[in-house]
Amino acid sequence: MRRPLVAVVCTPEAYDPDEIARLLSESDSVRYEDCVSGQYVEVLIAAGAAPFPVACVEDEQAVRAALGRADGLLLTGGPDIAPEEYGQQPSEWLGEVNPHRDALDRLAVRFALENPDLPVLGICRGIQAFNVFAGGDLIQDIPSEVHADADAEPVQHSDGARHAVRIVQPDSRLAHILGAEELEVNSFHHQAVRTPARGLVVTALAPDGVVEGLERPAAAWTVLVQWHPERMVGTDGGARRLFDAFVDACR
Repeated sequence: MRRPLVAVVCTPEAYDPDEIARLLSESDSVRYEDCVSGQYVEVLIAAGAAPFPVACVEDEQAVRAALGRADGLLLTGGPDIAPEEYGQQPSEWLGEVNPHRDALDRLAVRFALENPDLPVLGICRGIQAFNVFAGGDLIQDIPSEVHADADAEPVQHSDGARHAVRIVQPDSRLAHILGAEELEVNSFHHQAVRTPARGLVVTALAPDGVVEGLERPAAAWTVLVQWHPERMVGTDGGARRLFDAFVDACR
């Protein structure tokens, strides 16, 4: 069986701050290394795909050429999205942003919106990026905005952080793939979808009301989740089925 080609967006990793300062003193720019987690690659290969990286370049023709030969698109996790992209001022709790990654995701989402037959899987930052560049906005910091009046633990930055997710659209692709009304997921985020973009439907929510899943019904296959299923495939059948379903849609 042919392995579908899946485009995997990269994240530019910078040098440490001291090294950046030194380089900027010698040049007008800093070079980045385009990186993608091996977990995404390994899971896609195990599901039967042939993944290839898409570097963070701002050349629209180059990005379109890469995505034009892809059978599917994986929008990966990464840093915070610059709030200027969705009409907000930065919160004091805003994390690291990277304009190079924002530029790539903007082009990738635009391509996906124009090509609804291209299967898309968005993970963590991926759900946020698709929503922002489709016209929605974000909660910049869940602990301060959602849990500000509650004695709640932050949900990010811990491999052990887990919480329940409830499927709220029983006819969604996510519901059919997972075969459950509720599941337990990991958490590595402090931002989330606030207002879904036009054309996107909420499919899953956390107990605190945070959006954990979106889909685009008008597209052939667009499933966006807030958690990191690629880190769960070794122990969770639902996570494996999600990647299997994505790769099947790419064939």
